[in-house]
Amino acid sequence: MAARSNRTRSARRRNRRYIGTVVLFFALIGGWSWFWHYAAGKAEVAIEGWRAREAKSGRVYKCGSQSIGGYPFRFEVDCEKASALLRSNQPPIEIKTSGMLIAAQVYQPNLLITEFHGPLTIAEPGKPPTIVANWKLAQSSVRGTPQAPERVSLVFDGPVVDRINGGAWENLLHAKHIEIHGRIVEGSVTDHPVIEVVTRLTRAAAPTLHPAASHPLDADVDALLRGLNDFSPKPWPARFREIQAAGGRIDITQARVQQGDTIAIGSGSLSLNANGRLDGQLRVTVAGLEAFLASLNVEQKVQTSPDMDKVAGALDRLLPGLGGVARQQATSSNLSLGINLLGQQTTLEGKHAVTLPLRFEDGAVFLGPIKFGVVPALF
Repeated sequence: MAARSNRTRSARRRNRRYIGTVVLFFALIGGWSWFWHYAAGKAEVAIEGWRAREAKSGRVYKCGSQSIGGYPFRFEVDCEKASALLRSNQPPIEIKTSGMLIAAQVYQPNLLITEFHGPLTIAEPGKPPTIVANWKLAQSSVRGTPQAPERVSLVFDGPVVDRINGGAWENLLHAKHIEIHGRIVEGSVTDHPVIEVVTRLTRAAAPTLHPAASHPLDADVDALLRGLNDFSPKPWPARFREIQAAGGRIDITQARVQQGDTIAIGSGSLSLNANGRLDGQLRVTVAGLEAFLASLNVEQKVQTSPDMDKVAGALDRLLPGLGGVARQQATSSNLSLGINLLGQQTTLEGKHAVTLPLRFEDGAVFLGPIKFGVVPALF
């Protein structure tokens, strides 16, 4: 009799534990569901706050249709037929893409990761597209709040950008991989921020930018923007004007570029003049200079260029008559020899190299005495 009573009490205890476990399980599910909806609401508020922040600077973002999902461990905002109207641009432009997916972890709603679906088109409002871009993968990540962003990153796999001109398609850019990262390293969003920008390119080419840019290159560039009063919403030309007015600068802390057999590293500081063009100098070390000069077709340009006078004059100071020989035989090989004589001899990654100044004068770019490009005004 006593044994039966003990078994009964034991069974009741097991039943109570089972019922308690079930009740706790459903309470946790209910609590987690409440927490998910609360966090999703907070993240949706963050997205709307970001949209409102962008709208203040003339960038209006819309979705043709929008849905929220991702339960239970993350939330996702699916924006179909996404568009951006950039009213601050002159003339205004409209950017459209087939859609984008914005995602965040429930426990980390201040980190938004967005995946964009191509193709993307750029046009003046109401007009046919002039730019079409597509990719294998395009993502962005934003850490922080809409009022105080801390880090922003853009990553593209296989981007291709084309321009449509009178029905003809012209390639502006193609690459295997592009990354752009930005973060505040000093100050704050509201008080003189110093912004670090890191750009990484893999097999990137821009055929219409410059003859030398038509060949794929790899690049890794770290830069600091100094001179901003704040990072309130405003177009980038306005930011560059602010930097110029404050006597700010762009510090290239580290740069490495490789194109075929040519490798270059460098660092230095650049400033902006009243015309919005770059002034300043970088100290660069170049290995494979001859291949780079050949890509510029210097033998076709340099004989009648004022730059040839500078090279010839410098060579004549080293050895009378050497400049005349260089002028008559202005091939990339001979110019490379002359520039090597003017620069500091060194090695770079096990290769013979020369160190030279890379000068920017009102946007014009000079490698030693040779002008090889012009950077457009930034405002």
